[in-house]
Amino acid sequence: MTTEYLLEREVVLILSALTDTNRLVIRTALVTGLRIGDVLALKPDRLKPHFWVTEQKTGKARQVGLPEPLLSDLKNHAGEAWVFPGRNPRKHHTRQAVWKDVKRAAQAFRLPQNVAPHSFRKVYAVDLLKKYGDIDRVRRALNHGSETVTMIYALADMQLAAKYRRRRRSPGRKMS
Repeated sequence: MTTEYLLEREVVLILSALTDTNRLVIRTALVTGLRIGDVLALKPDRLKPHFWVTEQKTGKARQVGLPEPLLSDLKNHAGEAWVFPGRNPRKHHTRQAVWKDVKRAAQAFRLPQNVAPHSFRKVYAVDLLKKYGDIDRVRRALNHGSETVTMIYALADMQLAAKYRRRRRSPGRKMS
């Protein structure tokens, strides 16, 4: 099942319910648009206002920016080898731990959509499209090879709104 977009108020709710570490992971994803695996693989010596990341999934390099106070929060949280150290100091915090916490938070607030860490990449894409109005800029920021794939992300808010409209009109449902 595909992860879905979150409204701003839903992002706030989820962030409020996450552990401190996972909240920082998701905040980083929201600001950079990086996949969770790439956020978790950040190393302390790379943390600067602007730096390059090579994406694990695509092998493509991309530049990201970290504004204050997020940059300071990340530096304060960082271990010796990883920004998000795991229980074993040689390994970073796991994607599964973040996924489980996000799922728990979404369930606690009874959100109807399928929420996972990747949902925050869609929030990033929608916000970027609203800010700049340029789908090619969003495509480059997400490091997508295809504008078609980017459209799925950048128009996720419209897809979610249409889904809710269809639900309200479906037979057997009472309108409130």
